[in-house]
Amino acid sequence: MESLKKNADFKNCYQHGKSFVNRYLVMYVCGNGQEKNRVGISVSKKVGNSVVRHRTTRLIREAYRLHEADFCAGNDIVFVARVRAKGIDYFKMEYALMQLIKKAGLLI
Repeated sequence: MESLKKNADFKNCYQHGKSFVNRYLVMYVCGNGQEKNRVGISVSKKVGNSVVRHRTTRLIREAYRLHEADFCAGNDIVFVARVRAKGIDYFKMEYALMQLIKKAGLLI
């Protein structure tokens, strides 16, 4: 899994990408012209302290990693955790992520 690191890449995805929303996550998707997906994860301080934010980030990253082979390639994907994501378990996070991926039509 390759990750988005530059602020310009995040901004590009926010401005030119398409957004999908559910109870726990917001997902922005835009094409990147490459043969693989790049993923960015954003968890604001509103979600909680650093321990909670890092746990939320790890849950999102792991849910994506386990299903990455099932996704269409060539996209930049940014996941933004909503405040409700604080303290949810892995299975709820996985379900929320897969729900957004299906909404976006990124499943193979």
